[in-house]
Amino acid sequence: MAGKSHHTQRGTVSPKPLSSGPSECGESSIRVWSDFLRVHLHPRSICMIQKYNHDGEAGRLEAFGQGESILKEPRYLEELEDRLHFYVEECDYLQGFQILCDLHDGFSGVGAKATELLQDEYSGRGIITWGLLPGPYSLGEPQKNIYRLLNTAFGLAHMSAHSSLVCPLSLGGSLGLRPEPPVTFPHLHYDATLPFHCAAILATALDTVTVPYRLRSSPVSMVHLADMLNFSGKKVVIAAATVPFPLVPGQSLPDALVQLGGATAWTPLSACGDPSGTRCFAQSVVLRGLDRACHTSQLAPGTPLPSPLHACSTGEDVLAQYLQQQQPRVRSSAHLLLAPCKVAPPYPCLFSPSLSRHGLVLDGPPSGAAVESIPVLGALCSSSTLSRTLGDLARDLSKLDVRRWASFMDAGVEQGDVEEALQELGSLAQCYQGGDGLVD
Repeated sequence: MAGKSHHTQRGTVSPKPLSSGPSECGESSIRVWSDFLRVHLHPRSICMIQKYNHDGEAGRLEAFGQGESILKEPRYLEELEDRLHFYVEECDYLQGFQILCDLHDGFSGVGAKATELLQDEYSGRGIITWGLLPGPYSLGEPQKNIYRLLNTAFGLAHMSAHSSLVCPLSLGGSLGLRPEPPVTFPHLHYDATLPFHCAAILATALDTVTVPYRLRSSPVSMVHLADMLNFSGKKVVIAAATVPFPLVPGQSLPDALVQLGGATAWTPLSACGDPSGTRCFAQSVVLRGLDRACHTSQLAPGTPLPSPLHACSTGEDVLAQYLQQQQPRVRSSAHLLLAPCKVAPPYPCLFSPSLSRHGLVLDGPPSGAAVESIPVLGALCSSSTLSRTLGDLARDLSKLDVRRWASFMDAGVEQGDVEEALQELGSLAQCYQGGDGLVD
């Protein structure tokens, strides 16, 4: 487990390295994220768990109870607290903590226990938890499927109890037992079976949606963002993104947003299925990587305006007006960032040849230049779709005869724990029921 402060104002906790696979560009030697990591980690940011193996099928950290028990051992608990204190003391202003952990395996238990410890020791600080899930999965692997369901259910139930916000991140289509095809992007060609590809896309979205509390110039803190999104017990949020944001050279932001259409045009990244027909309660939206010159309408004076967006005087106003049009009377926060998302190597080769070097959509023939940066639109949303998603997860769990999966229960989970997780998931699902999408 690693605790690392990327900025003096913030602390992060990353319980597990992301595993990865070879890409189409010849990175055949890539096996884990550290194989292409360019940032040198401080030795005190790393806490190795020696008793489990991530390379083979034997000795893996595969059950929630196994992960939870790790941070009950004095050796690992003391080491984690030592790492945390080292970085917390270096912070000028500690906003809170981010936890990135797998949700489908035993690291779900590690993350859940970490949120509990952080809440106890750093009460009042923000704790935002990102639960990572694989892309497609096969019904031909029943034990992995059942373990994935159990770990996900336990993780969401426990993490939501101790976090300010919890957001599942996945390119898959479902959290439950029924497999759904992975999500698609118009200008990306990725292999959903390669964690290297999936991790790159999710990292792009994560780097974008966390902008509001990572910039020194932003007045938004982790706690402020969480308070805006998690009112009325809605501790779980979904992520969505448009990667890359489809802008044609010479096009203005108002033109692009009118062409994009509604919020359902964004690609969901939380395994919550089709978002069409659902309602939003609150949202935080970030658009990055557009030149200031194209933020507002470029029409000649006196030209009839195609939409109210073309009358806005700043890019921030354009984005805010767009959100207001798409989700009237919904609590929204809009942020515009000039800096694009850098996608030069070791970022995998995922991009359509129709993109320019800076990620713009070309009308003519391919430029042939490698894509180096892209504009991205990302969003965090408290949505009524979570009522169905969490409810379906609870129903799938309730149909299981957990006695058939003794190895999962032997890892430290009891029947009462299953019933408690079911109750917590049901309560979370009810938070998103019957809402009309309006904010008083």
